[in-house]
Amino acid sequence: MKALINYIKKGKFYQAAVEDGSDIIFIVDFDGTILYHNTSVRETLGYRARSLVGKNFFDFILPEKLNEFKSDFQKSRKKAYNQKVEFQFLCKDKTYRFLEFNSINLRHKDKLQGLILDCRDITQRKKDAEEMVRLQKAKEQFLANISHEIRTPINGIAGMASLLSKEQNPEDRQTYLNAIRHSAENLKVIINDILDLAAIESGKLKFEKIAFNLSDLLPSLVSTFKYQAEEKKIMLDYSLDERANRILIGDPVRLNQILINLISNAVKFTHTGSILVNASVQKEQKGKCWIELSVTDTGVGIPEEKLKTIFESFSQADESVTRRYGGTGLGLTIAKQLVELQKGTISVKSKEHVGSVFSIIIPYTTTPSKNLNIAIQQKRNHHKQNIRQLPVNVLLVEDNDINRLYAQSILRSWNCKTDVAENGLVAIEKLKGKVYDVVLMDIQMPVMDGYEATKAIRLMAPPINAIPIVALTANATKNDIDRCHEAGMNHYLAKPFTPEDLYDKLFEELKLNEKVRIAPAQKNKILYDLSYLKKVSNDNQEFIDEMVQTFVETIPHSLDQLEAALRQSDWLKVSRLVHQIKPSLALMGIHALKDSAVILEETFKLEAPPSVGTIESLKKFNEVLRQTVNDLKLQFKR
Repeated sequence: MKALINYIKKGKFYQAAVEDGSDIIFIVDFDGTILYHNTSVRETLGYRARSLVGKNFFDFILPEKLNEFKSDFQKSRKKAYNQKVEFQFLCKDKTYRFLEFNSINLRHKDKLQGLILDCRDITQRKKDAEEMVRLQKAKEQFLANISHEIRTPINGIAGMASLLSKEQNPEDRQTYLNAIRHSAENLKVIINDILDLAAIESGKLKFEKIAFNLSDLLPSLVSTFKYQAEEKKIMLDYSLDERANRILIGDPVRLNQILINLISNAVKFTHTGSILVNASVQKEQKGKCWIELSVTDTGVGIPEEKLKTIFESFSQADESVTRRYGGTGLGLTIAKQLVELQKGTISVKSKEHVGSVFSIIIPYTTTPSKNLNIAIQQKRNHHKQNIRQLPVNVLLVEDNDINRLYAQSILRSWNCKTDVAENGLVAIEKLKGKVYDVVLMDIQMPVMDGYEATKAIRLMAPPINAIPIVALTANATKNDIDRCHEAGMNHYLAKPFTPEDLYDKLFEELKLNEKVRIAPAQKNKILYDLSYLKKVSNDNQEFIDEMVQTFVETIPHSLDQLEAALRQSDWLKVSRLVHQIKPSLALMGIHALKDSAVILEETFKLEAPPSVGTIESLKKFNEVLRQTVNDLKLQFKR
C-alpha cells in the first residue's frame, strides 16, 4: 500500500497522467480500495477532490451488474492491460452513469499490487446505441405493418376480380366492384403516405402560394368524414372564428392533407362522444396571420410515455394499434413535417380514456380584403356537362393494355379523338403524320421510353416541337417529376389517376377546349385570360387590379434583362430569367406562351450555343409578351 501511495506522489506521473488528463483516472489496489482519483471525477460524477479515497470501488457499481464487473476486474488483475470494460458508476446525485475503463496493471510494470483505471464517460454513446436499436425495431415493425397493409387491399382486389368474372347477378357484381374500388383507394392512400414521406425527407417538397379561405375548406373537409362519424354514432362538427374567415395565401392542399390526417385519426380512435375541429387566429402581425386549428376528440387517448414519440416516423402509440386499426403509422409524421416546413408548430395534449387535442399553428400571408369568400375547390362532378364540344386530338403513348383501355374510355366519354402508340418510337412516327393537341406520355416503355421520346419530339420541326406533353407516371417522387420536366414535358399526372384528375389536367390547366395557339395571325389578339384570378378572388376587382399592376410593372424589366443576356450570349441567365417569368404566365392566364417558356428554358439550360431558330423563338416570345403587357396596361389604365 505504501509503495502504491509513493508511486502516486511521483511528480511526473501526477502531472502527465492524472491531473492534466480529461479522462477520469482512478488508482485502486487489487481489493478495489480507491487510493487516488483526479479532478475529472468532480466534473463527471459530482464528487469533491479526494472524497472517494479510502472507499471501495465495488460499492459504487450498479448492484445488479456487480458480479459481472468483479469478474472483469479479476481478469484485469491477471493481465498487463485490459480494454473497454463497461460498467455503471454511482454519481453524487444518486444516478448511475455509464463508464468504460482501460486498465494498466502496475504489478506487471512496477511490481505494485494495483491498477490504474483510465475511465471515459460513455453515457451518450449508450443512449445513442439504445435509440438506434429502438428506431431499428420501429422500422422493422413498420415494414411488417406496411407489408400487411399493402397485401390486404391487393388480396381484396384479386379476390373480388376473380368472383366478378364468375358472378352474373347484377347486385353482387356491384358489391364486388365497390369492394375493388374501396381496396384500390386504400392502396393509393398507403402509397401516397410513403411517397410524401420520401419527398419531405429529401427536402424537395414544394408549397403553393395561392389564395384560399377556411370557410370553404372546413365544411368540405368535415363532410368527407360525416358518413364514418354517423356510422359510429359520434358527433363531428367544426367552428370558425370570425377573425379567421378571411383570404389567406398559402397551400390549401397541404393544409387539407394535415387536417385529413388529424381528423381521420380522431374518427378512428373515437368510439363514443364527439370530434370538434376549431379554427381561430392566434396572432396577427404586418400582413401575416397565425392560424390555429385544433382537432379535439373524446377518444381512447394516448399514454403519457408515448406522447414523446407519437410524431416519429414508423411509430404508433402501440404495436397493437396497427393490428387493430390498420394504417402505415406515417400520418402524424407527415402532418408534423408539413406543418414545420411551413414554419408552423404542432402539439398534442392527451389523457387515456378521456381524449386528445391535436393543435397546429401555421403563419399565412393575408390580403387587403378581409371578408372575402372564395371557392377553393369546386365539386368536380360538373366536368362533363361543362366541356365544350370542340374536337380535341390526343395521342396516348402507353404500353400497358389495361392502362391504355382505361385512358381511352375516359377520353372517349369526352368526345376526344384518341390515337394510341405502344412506345415512344411509334409515337414519333404518328406525330410526323398528324397534328395533335396533346400527348399523354407513359414513362417506362420498351424500345423507346417517355424521356427519350420527349427529347426527340422537342427537337422536331414546329409546330410538333411545341405540342404539350403530359407525363403519365407511376414514379411520382420529386426526382422523377424533375426528370420529366428536364426532358421537356410540360405537366405530369401520377398514376393511378381519376377521370377528374385527367380532366383538370387537360381542360383546366392546359385549356385544350379553348384551342389557344401562338401564331403570327394572333399578334394583335388578346392573349391573357384572368379567369384564374377571378376564380380565386371571387371576382374581387381590387385583388385583380393589384395582381395585374404588379405584373405590368415587373415583367418589362425582366424582358430587358432577357434581351441583355441574349446579347451577351449568357445562355444560362436566359434560362433562369425565362424560369422566373413562367409562373406569372400561369397567373395571368397567358397560356399561349406557357409551352414556349418551358421549351426555351430547357433549351438555353444546355449552355451550348442555341440555333438561329431558337433565338428567333425567344425574340418572338419577348415581342408577344411585351404586347400582352401593353394590352393589360390599356385595359387596366388607372
